[in-house]
Amino acid sequence: MKSFRFPLEKALEWRRKQLELEEARFRRQAAAVAALDRERAETEAAGIRAEIQVRQWGSVAGSDLAALDHFRLRVKNDEARIARDRAAAAAELAVRQESMLEARRRATLLERLRERRYKEWEAERDRELDEIAAESYLARWSRREADAPPGAAHEAPATG
Repeated sequence: MKSFRFPLEKALEWRRKQLELEEARFRRQAAAVAALDRERAETEAAGIRAEIQVRQWGSVAGSDLAALDHFRLRVKNDEARIARDRAAAAAELAVRQESMLEARRRATLLERLRERRYKEWEAERDRELDEIAAESYLARWSRREADAPPGAAHEAPATG
């Protein structure tokens, strides 16, 4: 009786590696989106802190207000850049997710095929073992018949 061998094992391994690669790319892209979200939150918080700090000052000079205005403009520009970068990163994340799901679907398809083939192999192996056991039983019974003294009553073996 031969051992189980899945002819598409190398293809299955390749699909699994491809899935691992796509999952890693997806995680990396999700981390990039999260980093942009953190950057946006930090930029927004810095702008709020600057506003609060200036409002707490007793007297504010014109140059301080000009500096605050420049800082606000920079914060708005940074927020716009981060929003653009995040939109692009989110679009790339969607592409990565689709690639990952497709790789997962392909790997799962081969894994199911392998599982089905393994079950078929197990059923065939069990049938072969049953046949071997039945043949062995009949061979032992035939030997007992041949070794029995003539005229002795013998029962046929029960099959089933």
